[in-house]
Amino acid sequence: MNIPLNIVRTVHDWIFSIMPEGLATFTEWILIAALYLALFAVVGLYLVLLERKVAAWFQLRLGPNRVGPWGIFQTMADALKLVSKEIYDPVRVDKFLFKFAPYLVIVASLIAMSVFPFSKQFQAFDINIGVFFLFAVSSIGVIGVLLGGWASNNKFALIGAMRSGLQTISYELSVGLSILTMVLLTGTLQLSEIIEVQRTGGWLILQGHIPAIIAFMIFMIAGTAETNRAPFDLVEAESELGAGFHTEYSGMQFAYFFLAEFINMFIIASIAVVLFFGGWLSPFGITEGITWFPESLWFLVKVLLIIFLMMWFRWTFPRLRVDQLLTLEWKYLLPINLVNLVIMAIVIWLNWTI
Repeated sequence: MNIPLNIVRTVHDWIFSIMPEGLATFTEWILIAALYLALFAVVGLYLVLLERKVAAWFQLRLGPNRVGPWGIFQTMADALKLVSKEIYDPVRVDKFLFKFAPYLVIVASLIAMSVFPFSKQFQAFDINIGVFFLFAVSSIGVIGVLLGGWASNNKFALIGAMRSGLQTISYELSVGLSILTMVLLTGTLQLSEIIEVQRTGGWLILQGHIPAIIAFMIFMIAGTAETNRAPFDLVEAESELGAGFHTEYSGMQFAYFFLAEFINMFIIASIAVVLFFGGWLSPFGITEGITWFPESLWFLVKVLLIIFLMMWFRWTFPRLRVDQLLTLEWKYLLPINLVNLVIMAIVIWLNWTI
């Protein structure tokens, strides 16, 4: 829900009244970080539950239904179990890099969440190069995966990590070009401004006609591959590599990698909502909206629908081979994306947008 401005101002004034300016500013940073950490944990835990429920629905079974009503506390119980498990360091690992890698992955995901405008008032970091910032930060996560796989001193983990680097770097091109297509349409890199463009003209997926629809389709395919999810889960192919790059991890270190996958799915869905579906704007009369339904809930509903689509991919398509995965990117998605970018430029030049 939206955070009322009067509450924010009251807290701000109270902190600055009891502390020096520098300390008060630092305290506000800590409070904002704590809020995002709480959001991070809740989103991660309940996306795991949603995944299990969606999987059960597709497979005509019940899913978690014991711990709490409809199994809503099942993932909390799983989290407590992981917290209580021993963190074991295998023999001959690089201990520093082995322990550092999970934090690098989780911090990259957390920083990326900071630039999303959940509503007009709820955005921690609104900068004029928000899209570029997302590119830069999201690229850090794969370094954690590579470090974890290499430092584990395990052949399966190393192969999984190398696959992750290959896959992520390849599909980042298609993700970047599809986003660049929409940036070309809006003329800004600032996420809040991209949403404001859609306030009067409607969703960008409608403003941009066929090139915007193609950009969305490519973004969803490449974004799913970026998150290492089926049918692109060669990084963690259980039948081939055990658990892939995190084979040797246990306890909370494993939980960080597991949680980061679901948060990355939330990040991809959030980018799609901001760039294609109006962000926190109401779908019913973009200008007016529905006053009784908070803006941030519109944002979350749209994000959950995109996440459901990504889960639908997982439980529908079989896993690709490595050669098929690279062929899809380099021979199909990348050339289509380049042509689509040129078509979008022509559409804007001829003023054919809505």
